[in-house]
Amino acid sequence: MRGRHVPLSRSRRAISDLVALTDASSKSVIRRRMRLGPLASALAASRERQPWSAVFVRAFALVAAKDARLRRAYVQLPWPHLYEYPQSVAAIAVERDLAGEAALFFARIKAPEAMPLEAVGTAIRHAKSDPVESIRDFRRMLRISALPLALRRLIWWIGLNVGRQRANFFGTFGVSTVAGEGATIDVTFNPVSLTLTYGPLSSDGEIDVVLCFDHRVVDGATVARALAALETALLGPVRAEIETAERPALHIVASRP
Repeated sequence: MRGRHVPLSRSRRAISDLVALTDASSKSVIRRRMRLGPLASALAASRERQPWSAVFVRAFALVAAKDARLRRAYVQLPWPHLYEYPQSVAAIAVERDLAGEAALFFARIKAPEAMPLEAVGTAIRHAKSDPVESIRDFRRMLRISALPLALRRLIWWIGLNVGRQRANFFGTFGVSTVAGEGATIDVTFNPVSLTLTYGPLSSDGEIDVVLCFDHRVVDGATVARALAALETALLGPVRAEIETAERPALHIVASRP
C-alpha cells in the first residue's frame, strides 16, 4: 500500500528523543483506588475551582517533602549513583497547539510543597494558555529539538544524567493524565523517577491513581506507602486548604472606650 512520508515536527522529535533515552525496563507501576468524594465536593463548592492536576501536584509534593526517597533520581555521571534533591520539581504534561498540531510539552513547577494550591493552579493554567514562545521550558524544548539528531540526544542524555541539571531539565516527578478524555494512563515514558497519573472521577467519588516508578530508585513497598500517604494528604491538608480558602475573612472592629 502506498502511503506518504510525514516528517517529524519539532515536538515529535523531542518526544521520540525522550522515549529513546527512557529505560523502560526499569519502570514498574502501582495502582490505588482512592475514595476522594469529600475532596471532589470541596472542589465543586469552591469559588475559584482549581484543576485536579494542581491538586495532585500539591498533594504529592507534600508527601515527597516528608520522604526524601521520592526526591531522588538515578544518574550515570560521573558514575552511576542516586542524586537527592532538597525540594520537588513537578513536571506537568501539557498539550498545546503548535502550527496546527497537538504538541506535548512539560511545564515545571519548583517547590510546589511551599506554594499555596491557588498558585500551583495559576501556574498550570498559564502553561495551558500563555503563548508557547513565552514559556521558558517550552522554548528550550523546541530549541533543542531543532538540532541534529546526535547533538540533541547528547544534550538530553547529559541533562538526564548530571544530578544538578536533571531537575532543571525534567523535574523530580511528573504528572500526566487523560482523565478529561474519560481514560486512565497505565504506563508512561516520562524519564523522571516517578510519574503520577489518574483517571476520571467515578459517580461514587472514586479515582484510580497510578504511580509509575523507577525500580533503580525506589521499591514497590515504598511507592505503595507513598500512594496511601497521597490519599491522606488529598483528604487532609489539601482539602482543608480548599475549604479554608472559601471561608470569609473575619473583620474585628475595636470598640471605642
